[in-house]
Amino acid sequence: MRLFTSLVVISFFCLRASGQNATEIVKNADNKMRGSTMQADMVIRTIRPTWSREMQCKTWMKGNNLAMILITAPAKDKGVVFLKRKKEVWTWVPSLERTVKLPPSMMGQNWMGTDFTNDDLVKESSVVEDYSHSIAGDTLIQGRACYIINMIPKPDAAVVWSKVIICIDKKDFLEMNCRFYDEDGKLINTMNSYDVKTMDDRLIPTRFEMIPADKRGQKTEMIYKSVRYNQPIADSFFTVEKTQTLY
Repeated sequence: MRLFTSLVVISFFCLRASGQNATEIVKNADNKMRGSTMQADMVIRTIRPTWSREMQCKTWMKGNNLAMILITAPAKDKGVVFLKRKKEVWTWVPSLERTVKLPPSMMGQNWMGTDFTNDDLVKESSVVEDYSHSIAGDTLIQGRACYIINMIPKPDAAVVWSKVIICIDKKDFLEMNCRFYDEDGKLINTMNSYDVKTMDDRLIPTRFEMIPADKRGQKTEMIYKSVRYNQPIADSFFTVEKTQTLY
């Protein structure tokens, strides 16, 4: 009986430690990709069986609460801006000269016709704060030993996915693979990370590939061309008024 009690106690503390470690791993990976601030130039390629198109964007992020994305090409989308402040998201559409506030129900919709959701791009939900984390095992991706971590939404979290499984490199805390599941437990999207490079003295994946589970020959690539971390950005930059004067 004493041995059984000891094993239960040990198992309890191991589970607690595993949960805490999983959260720290996810937090380290999130911080690695974001920094305190992040400014980047990106190319987003939407690939379909019979056509493809390319967008160019600039993005600014500060912590978990502030983000801005400006589309610079092609011409028909140039000047469109997405702004996130805490849990609120707006888009400025120059052709309409209107700023539209996006309701939470639109966070799961595809962003600008790509396979990324609005939530993926502006990070309306937080992988650290909105999910509970647990280590599910280990795997090898592109020669990198990775943790497999289950992320389950907290009861009061307004998130798009019912479960996310993320694989994080053990050495450098790189997010190498993510799988996104709907409320029925069905796999919807898989994101793979490639082309690990040093950018602004930080080792990160520079190409991300989002693949829908049920659409053969369809995917979207997001490629970082340049990244700058931890440069000062005033909170006043992230305003609705600013969206109208960025381009």
